[in-house]
Amino acid sequence: MGNQLTFTGSGELDNGMNVALSMIIDQNDDSTLASSAQLDNSPFDSHSVTVSSDAMGTLVFSGEGGSSANSAIDTTAAGDLWNNGSGISGPIAPNAGNNSLFYTLPSLMDDVAVTASYSPGRAGQDSATAFGIGFTGVEGLSLNVAQGNKETLASAAEITTFKASYAIGSVTLGYSMNDAETDASGGDEELTSMNISYTVSDNMSVSYGVETFENEGSSVDEEMEGFGVSYTTGGVTLAANQYNAEGVGGVAGVAGEKERWALSATFAF
Repeated sequence: MGNQLTFTGSGELDNGMNVALSMIIDQNDDSTLASSAQLDNSPFDSHSVTVSSDAMGTLVFSGEGGSSANSAIDTTAAGDLWNNGSGISGPIAPNAGNNSLFYTLPSLMDDVAVTASYSPGRAGQDSATAFGIGFTGVEGLSLNVAQGNKETLASAAEITTFKASYAIGSVTLGYSMNDAETDASGGDEELTSMNISYTVSDNMSVSYGVETFENEGSSVDEEMEGFGVSYTTGGVTLAANQYNAEGVGGVAGVAGEKERWALSATFAF
């Protein structure tokens, strides 16, 4: 039912290094671009080569579809409620994507992971770097923070991403923050997110999350909330989600309110 074909392969070299390749074939991937740019990566969508070893860590070169140290952790605590089709533009992200490098350092100490990324400059923007660190040394606790930059010919932004979650028993609490400070007047942005989920039983779980997107250039904050429930029986998982948004597009009152819902079914064979 899809329109893509994915090829993957991996192996270990004689020197102990591991190499993995992933390529997605999608002829119309760049069909939204101007005709002169459509063939830049055609017929490929995301494609990458990964080289790793215990001594050197992991290095990923992405021809397209790569991540920065920020974007690798920037899914919000509530699961990107802003990105549910309500029309909210979302936070500024550091440069990544085509011809980018993502490096995970070898283990420096137990439960600590350090990452770095580099995106080369191209038309309209300079090169960009980002760095991140993660900690999982306390049972049930996960902490991640990253800082990177996005630079264009018109302006630049320093972006900080923070994410935390803590699970105790059947309850998991989450918080995240994406903050962008820009050179452009009125261009600063901040997206905060909180989420609580509860595992009712082995088959059923519920969650509730809220997000607030603040833009320095707007007097109205965009606020989202979402409620979800999922149920698993056998190899089938059924899920339902309800989304409500206020202040969409910086518009106050009823005109800025949006309501959406989603149903899904997942089959495991």
